[in-house]
Amino acid sequence: MGSTKVFLWWFVIGATMALAVIMVQGGLREVMQAQGSGSVWELKLAELLTTILGGGLLGGCIALILDRIKKS
Repeated sequence: MGSTKVFLWWFVIGATMALAVIMVQGGLREVMQAQGSGSVWELKLAELLTTILGGGLLGGCIALILDRIKKS
C-alpha cells in the first residue's frame, strides 16, 4: 500500500508540473484556438492529455525507484 501512495502522490505532482509547463509555453491557448475545427481539436486535446499523463508517469516511476533505493 505504501508504494501505491508514493506513486499516486508523485503522479499527481508530475502531471501538475507538466500542465504548468504547457501553460507557460502557451499550449492551452493553441488547444482553445483549435476548438472550432473538429479533428484539429481532438488532435490537440490528445497531445495535451498524453503530455500530462506522461509527466505523471515519469514523476510516479522516478518516485518508486528512489523509494526502493531508500529502503534498501
